[in-house]
Parts: sequence; C-alpha cells; structure tokens
Amino acid sequence: MRTRLVIKIHAILERHFPERRLFLRSDTDTRFIRLRPGTQIVAFAGFGFLVAWSIIATAVLVMDSIGSGNFREQAKRDQETYQLRLNEISNERDARSSEALAAQSRFNAALDQISLMQSQLLASETRRRELETGIDVIQTTLRRTMKQREEARTNLANAQASGSGEATVAIAGDINTDGVESLVIALSETAKERDHVFEQAQQAVQHAEDMELELKLLEEKNDQIFRQLEDAMTVSVEPLEKMFSQAGLSTKSLLDEVRRGYSGQGGPLTPLSISTSGGALSADALRANKLLNDLDRLNMYRIAAQTVPFANPVKTSVRYTSGFGMRWGRMHKGADFAGPHGTNIYSTADGKITHAGWSSGYGRLIKIQHANGIETRYAHLAKIRVNVGQRVSRGEHIGDMGNSGRSTGTHLHYEVRVNGKAVNPMTFIKAARDVF
Repeated sequence: MRTRLVIKIHAILERHFPERRLFLRSDTDTRFIRLRPGTQIVAFAGFGFLVAWSIIATAVLVMDSIGSGNFREQAKRDQETYQLRLNEISNERDARSSEALAAQSRFNAALDQISLMQSQLLASETRRRELETGIDVIQTTLRRTMKQREEARTNLANAQASGSGEATVAIAGDINTDGVESLVIALSETAKERDHVFEQAQQAVQHAEDMELELKLLEEKNDQIFRQLEDAMTVSVEPLEKMFSQAGLSTKSLLDEVRRGYSGQGGPLTPLSISTSGGALSADALRANKLLNDLDRLNMYRIAAQTVPFANPVKTSVRYTSGFGMRWGRMHKGADFAGPHGTNIYSTADGKITHAGWSSGYGRLIKIQHANGIETRYAHLAKIRVNVGQRVSRGEHIGDMGNSGRSTGTHLHYEVRVNGKAVNPMTFIKAARDVF
C-alpha cells in the first residue's frame, strides 16, 4: 500500500518536474548529474524563499528610512517651535514685568495723592471749625454791642428828656454807629471765607471719590494682567516639569545644581521682588513677587534643560536600527542610528569632553560629562572634532558618523549613563518630543 502511494506521488511530480540530467564533459570523460523531481522541488522552494525574503527585507528598510526621516524632521520642527515659544514667553515676561512695575508706580502715586487730599481735607475741616469759633465770638460781640447800643439809645433818650448837651449825644451816636458797621463788615468777610472753605472741602471730597474710582479700575486691570501672566506660567512650566519627570529626573536636584552653577551676583538667578519703602507689602505686591519668582523658576528650568540630553544626536534623515535592551543574548546599552558615512553628530546637551579618542570595541569614541551625574557616549565615529577638556553646547558639531571599532556598518552608537548606569537614550528624546 505504501509503495503504491509513493509511486503515485512520484508520477504526479514527474508531470511537473520531470527528471533531468546535467552533463559535465571533459577532454577524457563525460559525467552527468541526475536531478530528481524532489531535488528540483527543494531547489525551487529555496530560490523562492530567498526572493521573498529579499523583497520583504527591502520593503522594511524603505519603510524604516521613510519613518526615520519623518521623525527627524518632526523633531527639528518641534525644537524650532519650542525655541520660538521660549522667545515669546521671554518677551511677554519682560512686557508684563514692565506693566506690573508701571502699575505699581501708578498705584503708589495714587496712594500719595489720596493721602495729600486727605491731609488737605483735614486741614479744611480744622479751618472750618476755627471759622465757626470765630463767627461765634463775633456774634457774641455783636449781641453785646447791640445791647450797648440799645442802652446808649436809652441813655440818649433820657438825656434828651433831662436837657443834656447835644455834643455829648452826637459823639456817643457816632461811636456806636462806627462799632456796629465794623462788626457788620467783619461778619460779612468771615461768612465769605467760610463759604469759600466749604466749597474747597466739597471739591476735595469729590476729587477723593474720583481718585478712589480710578484706583478701583486700576486694581481690576492689574488683577486681569496678573491672571493672564499666571495662566501663561502654568502653561509654560507644566510641560517642562512633565518632561523632567518622564526622564526620571528630580526637578529639585536639577534646580539646586543650576543654583550652584549661577551663584554670583546678577544674571538669571538674581532675586526678583517688588517692594515699597517701609511697611508691609500689599496683596498686589505679594502677587507680583510670586509671579516674578515663577518667571525666575521658568528661566532656571530652561537652563537645566540645556544640561540634560533631551536633543537628538543626529539631525538628518537616518535609520533607527537598534534600541536599548537585550540583543543576541547580550545587553545593548545604547541606541543605534544608521546613515551615510560622514553624517554630522551633535552634542545632545551642554557639557565637558572627558574622552576623545580610540576605545577598544567602541572605535573612535567621545564621552561628554553633563550636570547631575549624566554622561553621553558617541561611538564608531569616522572623525572626532573636539578635544578633551573642551566645553560644548547642545547642538554643537562634535564628530562624523563612521564604522570604526567593532561595527558591522556605518552607524552611530549613542549611550546615556546616569551615575555610571546605562539607561535608555530614547527615554530622554521622547520626553522632550512635545516640548522642544
């Protein structure tokens, strides 16, 4: 039964793959090789598998190249957008600070003017009371004078009745008449002065009310400016804090490191404050000081971001060929980027060159020491363009991509180490994707 099945299978294969003979002829002998149907099937299947594998591999390489190029272009655009946003925030910060200082100056001037008006109002009130006292005295004197006049008239009438001299009566009448007229004139002038003082007091009260209204409008405008600035600070600081957090870094240690590096007088870390001469700070002054401190904190975050490797070491279109982790049974401690020979390699953060030369399997290697115990490595380079001890900035050209050391092709091996321990470099690059 088994023999019949084999014979049938062989007959079917003979229809499509008939047995062939390959003759090999020499000067003295002729030999041939028999190609059975099974052998032909195996050879055909192997050739088909090779062709299919070549097509799939080519497609994967093309897709990786396209995807890598798009990723680099997007990262470059994001970085330019972040720089523009930082410039806009810095300009807005300066403008808002100037507005806050001008508003504070206007507020202090308004307070001084109100204080002056209050002093004038108190002086007017005191003057009014003095005038009222003077008027009371004058009225008392007038009543006494009129009483004396009445007594004089009575005495005059009695004297006339008794036949006294006319000269004495005329003199007494002239004296009484002159005293009354003087008192009337003094009373009239005092009343006019009182009315003038009342008018000035009313004008002072009206001016004080106008100043109070203007002060309220100014406070509302200041409150609106403060709210806008506080919202801008929240929108700007939160992405930076999230970026550092996703990279596994402590914002407190980063800011402490920045403060240690900028400990001199002046510069970005000069304490910012608004104060008045003497006395406790007002609510607006406290709010302005908090806002200025937030602006200073944002500036420190910006400085700290320059010292952490958030940037991409390659800015042109390259292929991401290998990531961080186990590879072929061994730990791969970095990320590989493949591209044309001589592609520019850039520093991913501010730092100091600690190694620039040959290093065993790394080939031509550059090591950069950054703040907070972070180190970056750039291996398999074709050319090194920096020296040991040199300080470099983020985005500075430090070398060219090559194939030196233990390498199977032109590429960059990029490592990030924190306190001597290798970490995934893509963690930093991805954390800054929505910020830079």
